[in-house]
Amino acid sequence: MSQSTWVVATKQSKLPEDGVVAVYPKGVAVLLVAHGGTVHAVANRCAHTGCPLEGGARDGYVITCPCHDWRFDVRTGEMLDAAQLRIPVLTVKVDGDDVLVELPEGGL
Repeated sequence: MSQSTWVVATKQSKLPEDGVVAVYPKGVAVLLVAHGGTVHAVANRCAHTGCPLEGGARDGYVITCPCHDWRFDVRTGEMLDAAQLRIPVLTVKVDGDDVLVELPEGGL
């Protein structure tokens, strides 16, 4: 059974409403996406060649890789054009002004 750790990724006050922020809790590259009053977290790397997603365009819950235009749903991690491909999704919780992510033991 794998374990995980909750860590503070950022302050909610630093996360733009309907915005995207790259954070590095415990050195792990995570992309936080705020949309519709909810914060989602995914690994900040494309499933193709590991390109950072933070520079990609966002439309609602979809982030587009700036390197190859692969599109991912940040709620599920699924690639829109090939659902069998996905990026890791992290569980998020907000505690006061802290935005926490659950990091799996061993990394993403």
